[in-house]
Amino acid sequence: MRFYQIVFLLVFAGSLHAAPAAKALPGEESARVQADRSLITRITDMGSDVGSRTSELLLNSMEFLGVPYRLGGTSALHGLDCSGFVRTLYEQTTGLLLPRKASEQAAVTEKIKKSELKPGDLVFFNTMRRAFSHVGIYVGNGKFIHAPRPGAEVRVEDMRVAYWARRFDGARRVPSEETSPTDILQALGRE
Repeated sequence: MRFYQIVFLLVFAGSLHAAPAAKALPGEESARVQADRSLITRITDMGSDVGSRTSELLLNSMEFLGVPYRLGGTSALHGLDCSGFVRTLYEQTTGLLLPRKASEQAAVTEKIKKSELKPGDLVFFNTMRRAFSHVGIYVGNGKFIHAPRPGAEVRVEDMRVAYWARRFDGARRVPSEETSPTDILQALGRE
């Protein structure tokens, strides 16, 4: 069985939450975090199909599940916004320091087709009536992990839900280990 077929079966064997506007009932939020952790663990347990860097990235993302959203936030201790989550996760996992804003992260990463998405790639959405205003990390089978909005927590969502599908802005691949932070700053015109 191919990697994505396995992920598909695993994801749909257990249900995850749907629309971003849904309010969790008491106790439901912890069930979501557990389901999200379970999904990410099953994806990374597939070993060679995912790759060591991506496996580590996805495993580290589990540590952020349930962290509250905080505008401008860059730490799990105080809260994270979408781009702060992506930046912090990539810096802690790979040592690569991505820019602070989602639009800048889009500018310094490689554009790919939606059909080419692999776990660890970035997915961008237009949630504020401007391009690349929201970012998350693709985990496989149409799912991504992100810090959604004030009052919510870092979680896994389905990109195929109407809300996200209508706002999808594009996919990007983070530069490989050969790309230095200096290269990224130069691409932004800051060095």
